[in-house]
Amino acid sequence: MRKDPVCGMPVDQKTPFTAECEGKMFRFCSEGCREKFLSDIICKSTRDSYDLIVIGGGPAGLTAAVYAATLRIDALLISRDLGGQAIDSTKVENYMGFDFITGPELVDKFRHQLIHSHYIDHLIAEVEAVEADEEGYRVKTPAAAYRARALLVATGMTRRKLGIPGEEDFQRRGVFYGNIPDFSQVEGWDVAVIGGGNSALQIVENLQPVAGAIHLISNSELKADQAVIERACRIPSLIRHEGFQAQVFSGDKHLSGVAIRKRGEEKMVEILVRGVFIAVGLQPNSGLAAPLLELNERGEIPIGPDCSTSRRGLFAAGDVTDAFGKRIIIAAGEGAKAAIAAREYLLHLKKRKCVTQS
Repeated sequence: MRKDPVCGMPVDQKTPFTAECEGKMFRFCSEGCREKFLSDIICKSTRDSYDLIVIGGGPAGLTAAVYAATLRIDALLISRDLGGQAIDSTKVENYMGFDFITGPELVDKFRHQLIHSHYIDHLIAEVEAVEADEEGYRVKTPAAAYRARALLVATGMTRRKLGIPGEEDFQRRGVFYGNIPDFSQVEGWDVAVIGGGNSALQIVENLQPVAGAIHLISNSELKADQAVIERACRIPSLIRHEGFQAQVFSGDKHLSGVAIRKRGEEKMVEILVRGVFIAVGLQPNSGLAAPLLELNERGEIPIGPDCSTSRRGLFAAGDVTDAFGKRIIIAAGEGAKAAIAAREYLLHLKKRKCVTQS
């Protein structure tokens, strides 16, 4: 599959957005990227300066980008992918407008809004560093650096690991972190799911038609939404181990078992399983902001009611922040709020500049 030469997003042969240059045919994700490509050829220049840069392509970042477009903010979105953790969600329930929708379906709708309905410049790339200067912020990617007067960090979270013996040894050889394609690798086998929240119990539900016995290992009482708990507990093949912690993964070339221990006891119990799916929470991807801001004890970015941070012109939204509730719908709302707040900040800068000049 080819990549869009402007933003780096994968595009297929069926895309209607094409352009020919110097005898070569180029394909694009959207009309906006096609027009940007053609204008860059004509003026022989590539933009590297914006009013706002949004970092992160999850629900918070994508919503912020769409709102930036509707608010007519000169903005650039930079992300290593589009979707973030939402792409792994097999069931998103009661997102406004939908009683039920899968994560990939919801992300497709976000993406369509971003690149077709409310286009802004976007780049699929890893952000290596963020620096503050007199003009605002400098964002470095492997290929180039970009400047902006305001910055919006919406880098989300990544899945936590257990940090126990065997976890790294059996990565992709029996130890998984809840991705849908991994379910086919344990078809017909007994499996274990470690965790007690919504993500863990949704994995249990998805494994029901695929796996044999499903061992649910949780170090405390289940913490998922009550409706999710009730559905999962009706699964006949579910075996619950509440109050237990995983101690070690074992096997030869492939995982064959996990040893668990009840809290407060010494005795370990070996469970023979072919696959283990770990869903023990997430940790904020706040490393980029760490040199510029003081993080809280959980590594989150503290924000005000308007998504502002302790540094002027730097806003943050979604799961990377200390905002209450780690939900897709909350992250999306925070992204919208942050974009509106960034616009107010940029308007204030413009007014102040006009006063100074007069």
